[in-house]
This record gives sequence, C-alpha cells and structure tokens, in this order.
Amino acid sequence: MTEPLVLTQTIGEGARRTGVITLHRPKQLNALNDALMDQLGAALQGFDADDGIGCIVVTGSEKAFAAGADISAMAKKTYAEAIAENFIGRNWETILTIRKPVIAAVSGFALGGGCELAMMCDFIIAADTAKFGQPEIKIGIIPGAGGTQRLPRAVGKSKAMDMVLTARMMDAAEAERAGLVSRVVPADKLMDEVLAAADAINALSPASVLLAKSCVNKAFEGGLADGVQHERRIFHSLFATEDQKEGMAAFLEKRKPAWTGR
Repeated sequence: MTEPLVLTQTIGEGARRTGVITLHRPKQLNALNDALMDQLGAALQGFDADDGIGCIVVTGSEKAFAAGADISAMAKKTYAEAIAENFIGRNWETILTIRKPVIAAVSGFALGGGCELAMMCDFIIAADTAKFGQPEIKIGIIPGAGGTQRLPRAVGKSKAMDMVLTARMMDAAEAERAGLVSRVVPADKLMDEVLAAADAINALSPASVLLAKSCVNKAFEGGLADGVQHERRIFHSLFATEDQKEGMAAFLEKRKPAWTGR
C-alpha cells in the first residue's frame, strides 16, 4: 500500500473540533507535488464538509512546513504541457475554496510553494525556527502559486521584491514584523499555541466565523468601497440568526453564550 502524503487527525471535544492535516513527505522535506496536493485538497474538503469541525490546521514537520515544489516533477515539463494540464491551477488552490478558517502552523522551511501554501491559509502561526522565502528565481523561474501577488500584499513591495529577486530568506522574527505571520512562538510550543487559537475559533458562532472570514478575504482581494458595502450587508444579515440573539442576550445577562449555528 502506498504511504499517504498527508496525515489527518481530529483533535478536541464538544460540538466543534479541529481538523489537523500534516504534510508527510519527510525524506523530501514535504516538497509539494500533484499527488500531495490532490490528497491535501481532499482532506481540506472532507473537514470543510464535516459539521463537527470548526477550524482546520495545516502543518508539516519540525524541519520543514514545505521546502518548496518538487523540482524533479517539474524539470522536464514543457510550456505546452503546463498549459494543457493547468499546472498548479488545477489542484494547488483547493484551499482557497474552503469556507472554514485554515491556520498554517509553520516550523522550519516554508520556501517557494511552501511559502505560497502558507500564505493561502487564513493566517500563519510560526515557530521561532521558521524561515520563509521565494527562491524560484535561482532555478530560472518565478513563483507560480501566487507568490508574486500575495507576498507584496503581506509584506509590502520593497520586501517582496527583495525576496523574489534575490531569493533571500526571511526568518520568523522578521516575518512577524513585516506582517507575514500573525505571531511567533517557541518551536516546542507551536502546536499548543495553534490548537489554542483553533479552540478559540471553535467556541464562537459558526455563522459569524464563516462570514467574518469571507469579509476579511473581500478586503484582501478587492477595493475599499466594495469591501465596506459587502461587510455592511453581512453585518445586517447576522441579525437574522439565532446566534446573534443568543450572543447579545448572553452578554447582557453576563453568561456564556450557547451557540447553535442557526
């Protein structure tokens, strides 16, 4: 039997738990290829469809979240082949269709496609050992899974240009200062911190969580005026939910809300 390229587990108790997906190509430092990305996409969709899962975590090993794309799988690919098979676009971006929050737990190297995958997650919590980079230019290509687009949105044009054009790596401390990651924690505490963040999300109203993610993504991908209009419509729509009534009643009555997801 072929060894799986991603491992999955469910963590937590109660109505909503956390789905953890671990990239699993240890000998290749989790280098990304089509087979791994197919399995990752299926795991993400499975957790997204499970009403018992409130949050999803994507992680790798201590040495590498993912050290890049699998160069051996790309080296002989032609332009015609890349176009015909819609390379990367066909299956590498399934994560962008996931409605539930997805947290990247990054330790070690997140380079090339690994950095791009982490940036496709909703936010990144990094170990103090993490290193980020887009070194594709050193092998005669450029980032192809959104690196030239998401990186400048996260860290600004100057730092993005520096990293893309020189292949310079950014350590965890600089990544936090630049806004690429939300927080940096000791490596031996990484999963504890990530699962605590997931638990905090799981304890909230599911509808509010899904719609809040949608609104933040609208801001990331579009203009300000359209984003504010979208946010306002979503804000108004939540007054039609039972969770809004329960949440506000609980606040006024100084008790913990009992979310129903309705």
